[in-house]
Parts: sequence; C-alpha cells; structure tokens
Amino acid sequence: MRVPQPEGTKGSLKWIQLLVNDHPAKLDAAISKKLQLSNPNIQWLSPLKSDQYAEYRDGSFLDILGLGEFKDKLREFWPRNGPQWDALGRCSEEGPYFLVEAKANIPEIMSNLGAKSEHSIALIRKSLAETRKYLRCKDSQLWENGFYQYVNRLAHLYFLRNIGKVDAYLIFVYFLNDPTHIPTSRQQWTGALELQKRLLGLKNHRLRRYVTEIFIDVKELRIFDHKFGRAMNS
Repeated sequence: MRVPQPEGTKGSLKWIQLLVNDHPAKLDAAISKKLQLSNPNIQWLSPLKSDQYAEYRDGSFLDILGLGEFKDKLREFWPRNGPQWDALGRCSEEGPYFLVEAKANIPEIMSNLGAKSEHSIALIRKSLAETRKYLRCKDSQLWENGFYQYVNRLAHLYFLRNIGKVDAYLIFVYFLNDPTHIPTSRQQWTGALELQKRLLGLKNHRLRRYVTEIFIDVKELRIFDHKFGRAMNS
C-alpha cells in the first residue's frame, strides 16, 4: 500500500521528510559510521517530495525496494496493514536495504497491537513468537501492549534476513531537541531506550548487528523554520 503524506509541520513526520529530501548525506554518513559501511551511496526511495512524501507498507514496501518476489511469503508471515515505513532506501539492486523508523519524542515509542480480526491477531502472534524464538529472548506482554511497533519492525527485519535471505538493516532515527512538540535530549533518549530493550528482553539478540540507532539533532539540519521565525541552526 502506498500512503501519501502531507508535508510535515512538526514531530518525526516533519524531520524525516527534511532529512531524506534536503539532507540525505547526513543520514548516509550516520548510517555508514554506525554500521561501518564504506561509501554506502544510499538511494532513498521514500518519503520523497516528488512522490507526495508517500510512505509504504505491506507488499508495496517490497515492490519499491525491488523485492517484490517476497510478497507471497510476506502475506503468509504478516496480515494486511503491517508496518508503514517512515523511510526506505537501498544501495543497489542487490542491497543492502534500509528500513527506517523515526521518532521525535519518548511517548512515540509506546504502542499496542491494534489488529481487529482473529485471523490477523493469530498470525501476528505466531510470527512474533517465531521472531522471539530466533532471537532467543523471553516472551513478554510488552511485545503486544507497550512496545508493539518496535517489535513488529524487528519481526520484519527477521522476515527479510532469515526468510528472504536479504541483506537488510533496521535503522531507528531518534531526533533530538525538537522544538515543534516535545524537545528530547540525547540523555533522555538513552535512558528510555535502554529501559525499552531491557523490558523486551532485547538487550542482546541475534539480529543486533543489523539494528542500529541514529540520533539527529534538528538544530544541525540547517533549515529555516518559518513557523518559528528563526533559523534552526546558526
């Protein structure tokens, strides 16, 4: 599913659009440094201004990455209305591929399983259990009620790397000092994310080398925000 988005005016929607469209080199450099990739030259495929800032989910996110051959397997793994990716990119047709989730404040990391149908709930639970088994971590109610969005993204990384044998990475982008909603410092993010991993049993797991966190201070994006009438960075 392709989901056009409005131009963001606050929060993570605003900053991820600016980062991908106006400052992709900053994002590339941060990913390269954290993952120790040499000259990644990432082609960002969403959310592009030329594509109505569209975000992608279900089989459409595989199509835009050039991985459409895995759509049937994805339907067996996850029901419709799965994760809607904040950004998607790749280095080449052979990868590596990058799945991005962006947050601008701590309340955004909280979420619950919201599927309605019994079939969807059963399939999600089955795939989350499969993911937990692979990761070798204990079950927790917080996988469904608390940090569901985090773990369903992790489940999709598991799907790509272990079912599809795809060279994929999961990138969490955390924005610092967002003046448009709830300014959050690096220290505040670090404490919240450390607690999240401990509660989920994900302090160490088998996919950890393919998951990374990137912190971007919005002051460094060097844009002029007319809403606040001042430069975000001198």
